[in-house]
Amino acid sequence: MRLAVSLGYLTGADVATAAADALALARAAEDAGYAAAWVAEAYGSDAPTVLGWLAARTSRIDLGSAVLQVPARSAAATAMTAATLDGLTGGRFRLGLGVSGPQVAEGWHGQRFDAPLARTREYVEVVRTALARRPLVHEGEHLTLPLPGGRGKPLRLMLPPVRPDLPVYLAAVGPRNVALAGEVADGWLPVFFAPDAADEQLERLAAGRARRVPREGEPAFDVAPTVPLLLTSATGSARRDAEAPVRAYAALYLGGMGSRTQNFYAALARRLGFGADVDRVQDLYLAGHAREAAAAVPDGFLDATCLVGTPAAVRSRLDAYAAAGVTTLSVLPLAPTREERVAALRAIA
Repeated sequence: MRLAVSLGYLTGADVATAAADALALARAAEDAGYAAAWVAEAYGSDAPTVLGWLAARTSRIDLGSAVLQVPARSAAATAMTAATLDGLTGGRFRLGLGVSGPQVAEGWHGQRFDAPLARTREYVEVVRTALARRPLVHEGEHLTLPLPGGRGKPLRLMLPPVRPDLPVYLAAVGPRNVALAGEVADGWLPVFFAPDAADEQLERLAAGRARRVPREGEPAFDVAPTVPLLLTSATGSARRDAEAPVRAYAALYLGGMGSRTQNFYAALARRLGFGADVDRVQDLYLAGHAREAAAAVPDGFLDATCLVGTPAAVRSRLDAYAAAGVTTLSVLPLAPTREERVAALRAIA
């Protein structure tokens, strides 16, 4: 099992400081032998700009998008971005894609959030066609290239490849999405992955893998969850205080990343057995009580899906992820300061 670092997206009032923090983590991970650094986007900093900036300041570590939002770009634009970043890094780029959710797709990008699985399948097909430097022809239910009856013609990506195959990952939470990742992608980017309760998800992934059409020279499939990381030796009430960044992160996803009726992360937590607790977190968060929602995140959920505790306790917990079939563990350090986050990366390595 390899290690990776999740850098998230740039946050805070000072973008330059946030970027410097991300660079410090990426360089610390590179020096410690981490396999990859992943960059996210929501509706703030975009991933490709940050990835390009990091690419110029690193030399060995792979750089990945976790994720580029499917509704934000045409499939051809995503292929261009992936090919450019892969060329600039000498073959160090990993393309992670995600369909996002209705709030972002419709509220930010103006794209209807309907038939997300079918749209994602076609999107990946077009991206792969472009990355293979084949003429871009696609006749699907959601994507048609070139447009019929117009003056467009099948075009081919002009940028030469630096390697035969660029790995494509899918972020997937729901059961059918997980199966799709197994079928059409080279890697799966889960969130809130519980290694002791992952059998159903992994069975869905395997079912998708059984349906895939093998490609010559394709990379080995990569199971690469993002796992919040916080090192602390505190106990009792001090432990709960120390856990505040992790609890706030979990509450944001369980309570705020979606509506009351459609929140993929809350649905995942319910499938893990935290139904009543998740309902309370959602109620508090949607009522505007984010701090109370964070305090209501159940201890068991943190234990199951996060790495929180002393370095020795966290290191021993890594065995559970490896035993569950994780091939790249992407840790998201959530300590309050840059120095503490860098120290956590080094301790885990």
